[in-house]
Amino acid sequence: MSERLEFFNTRTRSKQPFVPIEAGHARLYTCGPTVYSPQHIGNMRPNVFADLLNRALRAEGYRVTHVMNITDVGHLTDDDHDAGDDKMEKAARESGRSATDVAAEHTGQWLRDRERLNCTPPDVLCKATEHIPEQIAMIEKLEAAGSTYVIDDGVYFDVSTFARYAELAGLDLNQQQSGARVAEVAGKRGPGDFALWKFADPDVKRQQEWDSPWGRGFPGWHIECSAMSVKYLGERFDIHTGGVEHLPVHHTNELAQAETALGCHPWVEIWMHHDWIVFDGGDKISKSKGHALVLQDLIDAGHSALAFRYFLLQAHYRKQQHWSMDALAAAETGYRRLLGQTLPLAAAEGEADEARISPWRQRFWDAVRDDLNSPRALAVATEAARASDLEAADRRELLSEFDSWLGLDLLSADPSEPAEASDPRIDALVAEREAARKSKDFATSDRIRDELAAEGIQIEDTPDGPRWSRA
Repeated sequence: MSERLEFFNTRTRSKQPFVPIEAGHARLYTCGPTVYSPQHIGNMRPNVFADLLNRALRAEGYRVTHVMNITDVGHLTDDDHDAGDDKMEKAARESGRSATDVAAEHTGQWLRDRERLNCTPPDVLCKATEHIPEQIAMIEKLEAAGSTYVIDDGVYFDVSTFARYAELAGLDLNQQQSGARVAEVAGKRGPGDFALWKFADPDVKRQQEWDSPWGRGFPGWHIECSAMSVKYLGERFDIHTGGVEHLPVHHTNELAQAETALGCHPWVEIWMHHDWIVFDGGDKISKSKGHALVLQDLIDAGHSALAFRYFLLQAHYRKQQHWSMDALAAAETGYRRLLGQTLPLAAAEGEADEARISPWRQRFWDAVRDDLNSPRALAVATEAARASDLEAADRRELLSEFDSWLGLDLLSADPSEPAEASDPRIDALVAEREAARKSKDFATSDRIRDELAAEGIQIEDTPDGPRWSRA
């Protein structure tokens, strides 16, 4: 049993105890959204993951400085190759609005969804467009270090000047040499070289461009995170989080430019990466593939936002999590059942018995300290909620404490908002009807539908499976 937080560090490929650079102070940076379109449910997993990390650090008594960025310029449609259109410019052009308005709309949606999911607000929320001088200053440091070159397209970082470039993601640079990345941008020296500053095309009207020592243009995607994290967290900080998709390009480039500009190693002590939410078959939820369900879609379908948080807690952040509306419905059932056990505890009187609750407390926080093992912690909370050897006051004390990390409003949720509790009997009948439909037993299928309709139950057949609601 660990008495200290332990996290899996992507850079070392191992789990290690958390020891902050500054005693008592945890400094954390999270890659935030690119706000050219709505943030879908897959985009919300990193928010809940970072929230669990933030809550765990605070529960251990650390003062936390949590910084998140908003990318509102410079993220190209082909970000692996420094090619294509700027996503913000493209969205603004297609909508007939300003890039500022597009960013404000989608930032607002993202913040509302974070709040509905009980995500703790970051201490600093910084926009790329509001930190252009800091990005230019870091590029100037890289230039002074001899790690940049200028071509017709912009200013580029020469990865051959950074010996540890392959380390974070475990890249095979020899294999990368045979790829086509160089050809994407004329004049690029190496396949991994990346844009620090892109020159504005004088023949293309852009809404977002700035003057720089190298010419008018806009920053590359990667430089913003390095520049803003250093401004708010210092030249070395404790933890950097993001998705596994950031590893081979974005985070690798961040690390290379930051450690080169600052002359420090390591720049970040611990890198933590979450995996994707995927469909059966491994296809991740993605805007580009049309999988753009947002949290409001789930609520409109009769599910609660915190049931989605409960769903996310059921899988460890480093594991892929399989998505379906059936899986969400099962999470809704589990969450509602748990609420049925915990909400009455809010009125429980008396004092908890420390001897009785201490072993439960130990089990729960052992799970949290073990690399944020949310499935195990959730299982302990569920077990404690119905434990016959605990008094109501014991369970109230435990569930209140556990919920400070789980964030499920276990003692305060409104059970009628917004979804009704699932009904196992109706779920079973709907599943039986679906099986009959698939086997072309339409007589049985129609009979079950009619029986449920007589009870005021409506069934909607969707690509993700049947959904039921009360008329």
